[in-house]
Parts: sequence; structure tokens; C-alpha cells
Amino acid sequence: MKTPVIIEAKEIVTSFGDNVIHDGVSFKIQKGEIFGLLGGSGSGKTTLLREMIMLQKAHSGEMIVLGTNVLTASQKTAQKLRQRWGVLFQFGALFTSLTILENVAIAMKEYTQVPDWLIEEASLMKLSIVGLPPKVATMYPSELSGGMKKRAGLARSLALDPKLLFLDEPTSGLDPQSARAFDELIVTLRDTLGVTVVMVTHDKDTMANVLDRFIILGNKKVQFEGTMELLKQTTDEELKKFLS
Repeated sequence: MKTPVIIEAKEIVTSFGDNVIHDGVSFKIQKGEIFGLLGGSGSGKTTLLREMIMLQKAHSGEMIVLGTNVLTASQKTAQKLRQRWGVLFQFGALFTSLTILENVAIAMKEYTQVPDWLIEEASLMKLSIVGLPPKVATMYPSELSGGMKKRAGLARSLALDPKLLFLDEPTSGLDPQSARAFDELIVTLRDTLGVTVVMVTHDKDTMANVLDRFIILGNKKVQFEGTMELLKQTTDEELKKFLS
């Protein structure tokens, strides 16, 4: 049976004034895979991610996410869509004045009618899922290490039980051991929760060990789409840089 496509970009054009970032970018992301957005600095990886989650608009083209073109979605539709995915920003983006438990609970308080005691239970469960002990719940972001902040941010992104996760450079700033542990966590979450994961990364180990497929952006286009095995067969000198 053919795997459903959960995200499809069609001829995306993005420009800031005269500066064109994407010029006809197209690709598909299948349900249940861990998909990477790769490319050199300034290639528009994070911009593409921001367009998927409606923080930015492309100039033209179509970005179909969960069956809806997010570039033309109404405000009401956009609000409903945002509740169906989770986002982990590069530095965690935790609210510094809130405890970790309050950070994780905020979406549930905002978008559900669930009683507070149940929200607290659910928040503790999300922290457990990402490998954080219960004592972290009463701590503040400033009291956590970089790796723990990332895990707390990930727990918050799972608050509404999304089937789609967006991660922006999830292992950046982490030591190698913490980065590999985080990689393993992402794979475990995909396997146990059935989430589809889209991530921006430049981490070579993540590319090799975590991503099912990926695109490489360059010269305003998709230069490559496929697996690491397929990339290893390339004769293109520019693409070979990603293997060196």
C-alpha cells in the first residue's frame, strides 16, 4: 500500500525584496518518516520550515500540510491546523518566567477544556516520555542544561498529541553524547507515537543515523532528494561536500 503524503511543496518561490531564496522548490514528505531539510548557510532551510508552520509566507507556489494549502488558509483554518502539529525551536524557546511544568501545560490550558489536575498529570507524562525526571517539573529553564532544555521544549511540542513534529536544529549547541541521545529519542518517539518528523539539521551523524530521507537546498533549488545511500552514489561535486 502506498504511504500517504503528509506534506507537499509545489514550486515554492520565496523572496525578500530582490533577494530570491527559493525559486521553484518542490518535494514530498511521507507519513511516518523522519525527513531532513539540509543545505548550506543561507540556503533557506529554516525559512522553508517557517513557511510550513505558517510563521512566514512564500511569494508563490503551494505548501500542502495535512491536506491544506497553508499559504492560502484562512485564520480559522490556520488556528485549527496549528493544534495538529508540534514545534521545537532551535534554542527551546521556553518561557523563562514559567516552570517547566507550566511551559508544557500552556497549550493544553489554551486549547482544551481539560481540568487542571489532568493537565498536570498529562504534562508530567510528556516530561517522562522525553526522558526528564519528575523533579524537573518545578524547575525553571535557567536551571536546566542545554540538553534538558531541548527535551523540555520537545515535551511541550508533544502536549496536544500531534502527528507532525517540526524541529529546528534540534542537536545544535549540544555536546556529542547529548546530541546522540537526543537523536535516539527522536527515533523512539517516531516509532512509539507514530509521528512524522521534519527537521532542519546540519549534523552529519543525524543525517546518517536518523533521517529516512532528506532534501539538500542549494542555488535556490532542491539539489537532491532521497536517502543517504542514494547520496553516496552521487558524482556531483557540490553534493559530495555533504559526505566529507
